[in-house]
Amino acid sequence: MEIAVLKNSGEDTGRKVNLSDDIFGIEPNDHAIYLDVKQFLANQRQGTHKSKERAEIAGSTKKIKKQKGTGTARAGSIKSPVFRGGGRVFGPKPRNYGFKLNKKLKALARKSALAYKAKDNNVIVLEDFSFEAPKTKEFVNLLTNLSVADKKTLLVISNEDKNVAISGRNLQNAKVTTADTLNTYDVLNADNLLISESSVEKLENILK
Repeated sequence: MEIAVLKNSGEDTGRKVNLSDDIFGIEPNDHAIYLDVKQFLANQRQGTHKSKERAEIAGSTKKIKKQKGTGTARAGSIKSPVFRGGGRVFGPKPRNYGFKLNKKLKALARKSALAYKAKDNNVIVLEDFSFEAPKTKEFVNLLTNLSVADKKTLLVISNEDKNVAISGRNLQNAKVTTADTLNTYDVLNADNLLISESSVEKLENILK
């Protein structure tokens, strides 16, 4: 699959890059995508939720009323879950929600997500670029020139570029990532995928 390489100004460079059919042209695997996105979202959870059980409640352990003759149920502690202010039964405890996935499955999920974007013609390849200084205005101009300023965009660059990353950091609908940290969730969450020319080969080496 060949696609034109564009300049920052949105003009055609006259060059074309070949997107590998082994990555951008596969039949997407929806279940692999589901598992990878599920793992990504699970890893975002803090898991610090906690409620106190009856053994952790501060309160008297004195028997609050006699065992028999009251006409109501027996009660041995004010910390019982049946009383207001008592401990909680089977309450949440701190835990890790993460789970393991095989590397090949995660790679398949990423390839499937990229294939969906290529199938919908939502992939734009840019020639390699950099900013002399962090400027949000320059990043906005880049998106405007490519006619994607009003859409969610994910820019994939080959290596970490601080100036580019900071320039797009304050934009709500834009995100910058590198080829080796690209994940399925970010690809699917974006309306358009912007890939630098050098990132194409790097992605193919990572996902081959």
